[in-house]
Amino acid sequence: MSTHEVTNQPPALPEYNVVLADPALREGIARWGREQDHRELEDLGALAGSVEAQMWGDQADRNPPVLHTYSPQGVRIDEVDFHPAWHRLLDTAVSYGLTAEPWTKPAGTGAHLRRAAGFVAWSQVEAGHGCPVSMTYAAVPALMGSPDLMAIWTPLLASRQYDFGLQPHALKRGVLAGMGMTEKQGGSDLRGNTTAAVEGIGGPIEGGQTYRLTGHKWFCSAPMSDMFLILGQTPAGPTCFLVPRVLDDGTRNTFVLQRLKDKLGNRSNASAEIELDCTWGVRLGDEGRGIRTILDMVAATRLDCVLGSSATMRQALVRATHHTRHRTAFGRPLVEQPLMRNVLMDLALESEAATTLGLRLAAAVDEGDMAFSRLAVAVGKYWVCKRTAPMVAEALECLGGNGLVEENGLARLYREAPVNSVWEGSGNVVALDVLRALTREPAAVAAFSAELDLARGADHRLDTAITAAVSAMQAAVDSPDPSAVQSGARALVEHLATTLQACLLTRFAPEYVSEAFVATRLDGSHGHLFGTLPSTMVDASAGAVIERTFPL
Repeated sequence: MSTHEVTNQPPALPEYNVVLADPALREGIARWGREQDHRELEDLGALAGSVEAQMWGDQADRNPPVLHTYSPQGVRIDEVDFHPAWHRLLDTAVSYGLTAEPWTKPAGTGAHLRRAAGFVAWSQVEAGHGCPVSMTYAAVPALMGSPDLMAIWTPLLASRQYDFGLQPHALKRGVLAGMGMTEKQGGSDLRGNTTAAVEGIGGPIEGGQTYRLTGHKWFCSAPMSDMFLILGQTPAGPTCFLVPRVLDDGTRNTFVLQRLKDKLGNRSNASAEIELDCTWGVRLGDEGRGIRTILDMVAATRLDCVLGSSATMRQALVRATHHTRHRTAFGRPLVEQPLMRNVLMDLALESEAATTLGLRLAAAVDEGDMAFSRLAVAVGKYWVCKRTAPMVAEALECLGGNGLVEENGLARLYREAPVNSVWEGSGNVVALDVLRALTREPAAVAAFSAELDLARGADHRLDTAITAAVSAMQAAVDSPDPSAVQSGARALVEHLATTLQACLLTRFAPEYVSEAFVATRLDGSHGHLFGTLPSTMVDASAGAVIERTFPL
């Protein structure tokens, strides 16, 4: 027998439709979307599951962007060069309307849900390029307080034409947005930002009142974007500005790229340190109200954190399921081994709960239910993003040593897994934001409680969890000891998140899914790690859950 004969190695993941093979995604589209959107999403799902698209994702990750500070002639240019695969990924995302298009659609058309489902599907190809896609989507809410600027920029942000390159916006078929908030001294306390903004030097550009900005930003994602939301200090306090990379007359705005970050994950996406030196900016909103303006953008990007993390979970689960179906140990495929079935079922529950929650949050945007979104998006962002890293780690372990090898795809997913938990507020920042919403926005508490109440009566254990969640929110509001409430913020948010997920699965998923989720996430029938479901539950439902997860 030749030592080069390969046996018991799973075949490459075959081409499949990412949308049609995912029941939580497919059913969410049917539940909250419009029938006329299904075909386009199915087309995107087929492309996302193709060998060609998966190759683009791998190429973009393996060939990170390169900074060119000077031209061959010695002229300062501050440009970033990307692999062609990056452009193919972005071109697809833009052409399928995954940027700002939903904001241009009438209410009630399900545009945000359609876009969310597409974002989940296409993010499974590669996560890094989703950053400018997400920021472009989220820029429009920040523009809404400045009608003149919104009229100029929104049609370009919502365009389905990918037009890469630094030109005046009037010459472009479509634009992308970036942002720069974080500074060297820290990222969470935005009021401590030191970038200075001086009013009225040199006359107007792009409509609105103009300023000159001087400062250094520690993280500026997607620096080759066409426009940026930048926070700067005015005498009235932190103020938000729209900063174009190219001015109306074709000259380049002062936007010095000092270096690109060498990151753990999101390697295909350029994140730069930038220097602003009398850089043109146009004020968005009122002076001193910049943080409020930025929070309008943050709500949208946090939603994408939930959706992107759901995509990472889902792709990890698909790869683990595929591997265990084709790998044999002790005379049987791994997927038939009782303990492996326990792990796979547990991972499937986590993935379905994350996807269902993300789509529900997108549907709330379509419904204009901002009270529910205000609290639920922060809760979902905290929990789903936190659960992604351990979930992907467990999926990787299903492949054993093969999971650590880059060519199998899970190593890249593992490097991506923590990114969204940090982006737009780390765990503590988001948990404290949930407390602010609880104590300052009674309408948000009422809307969140009402959503939980929709599942009452289906399961006494769930009813108990709902009552406890509502009581915990009220206790946080009424507490005379803010320090104690802050100390327990993570536990509170975890309880709110798992209860909300359980409510959604109880209403919308098959009973064998919701029953297992309630029993293990709310009723204590679970250990500290994945794969600790009760054996009776695994014996009864694992086959159905695994087959639902990724049908043969």
